Amino acid sequence: MKQKMIDLCAQRTKFLDDAEAALKANDQEKVTELRGKLESVDKDIENVKFLMAEQQRRMDEAPVDRKAEKEKAEALGQKLLRDGQMSVDIASLRRGLLAKDSTTLAATTLVEPTGSGTEIRNPVGGGVSRIIDQVRVLTLEGMGGFIEPYLVSAQAAQAGAVATLAGTARTASDPTFAYAELKPYEVNVTTYVDRNIKRLSPADYFAKCYELAMEAMRRKICTLIYNGDGQTSPAMYGIKTAKNKAGDAIYNTVEATALDETVLDTLYYAYGDDEGTGENAQLYLTKADLKVLGSIRNSDKLKVFQTRHTGANYGTIEDGGAAYGYNIGKDLTDFASAAAGGLTMCYGDPQNYELALFGEMTVRIDESAKAVERMLTILGDAMVGGNLIRHNGFTILKKKAAG
Repeated sequence: MKQKMIDLCAQRTKFLDDAEAALKANDQEKVTELRGKLESVDKDIENVKFLMAEQQRRMDEAPVDRKAEKEKAEALGQKLLRDGQMSVDIASLRRGLLAKDSTTLAATTLVEPTGSGTEIRNPVGGGVSRIIDQVRVLTLEGMGGFIEPYLVSAQAAQAGAVATLAGTARTASDPTFAYAELKPYEVNVTTYVDRNIKRLSPADYFAKCYELAMEAMRRKICTLIYNGDGQTSPAMYGIKTAKNKAGDAIYNTVEATALDETVLDTLYYAYGDDEGTGENAQLYLTKADLKVLGSIRNSDKLKVFQTRHTGANYGTIEDGGAAYGYNIGKDLTDFASAAAGGLTMCYGDPQNYELALFGEMTVRIDESAKAVERMLTILGDAMVGGNLIRHNGFTILKKKAAG
């Protein structure tokens, strides 16, 4: 299936390049022919993607073979101890990135030597933003990139009186398509652990190093999902930087001069189209902005929004009869801190963002960088990509200058 996907993507790229060349040459007949081929290969790609997703779902839902996982952890741990590096296959990488508990091998015990102090405890709080567990994930191992087509505007039907239209050419109304690119971008992480960790069993040594590398990887990818890679010509797009191949934004924006009692309604009704407001949308904002919303009072000194904290970094905001699911994202910009024209909180369906995994993750151990502190340096590297894949897949609040 993976090779089939690679072949179909190569075909699609060739058809698209040929269509662009024919369009420049004003060869409409060739453009029409190639458009038909593109639509056909797009259907094939969707079918293969569906089958790949089903295969992955079955793998994810399959019961863990604890004996096999233990043996795998032992082998990887021995390699890490012997060579100072190892590679984690993309299936394990996918499970680790999407699992809140990223200690992927359940067969290991992670028993720490008494008094060694090798366990590094996270601070009190929510840990990693939930968005990484909510977005769509696609495995693109072996590919150099991927193009996702999406509909910008649907084809419109025409109507008129029979007598008026008889004998006349009907007005054409074609749908408008655009293409979101997913390109590989290197994510590298660095974390530290006491060197006494090497006293663990090989399986536990592997699991602990993997857990720390994966936690750092998850944090970094959350940042990228929100803000992209920050390059002038991005390789990985975030929700706030998402653009299609033509350079047009895939998100839309609404403006506000302050966070007040109308801001959630503004976001809600700006999301979707004239036929509806969109489904499965979530609100993503900073802790500071959540505090501001929760502090808004009416003339009777009663809270306008009722905030229900379901978890450490998520919950619901109730506004009269409406309820908005919220998620804290520290990598977003506080409304108060944003400059005029700055993008702040986001509202949309996280499945409109696609995270691509382009290959396995490598983990290396360096014993020299923190030798004085008696620490091991864990270095992780992976290739990922991402973009919004639906037109106006998110609505983002833009800060408007007062007055």
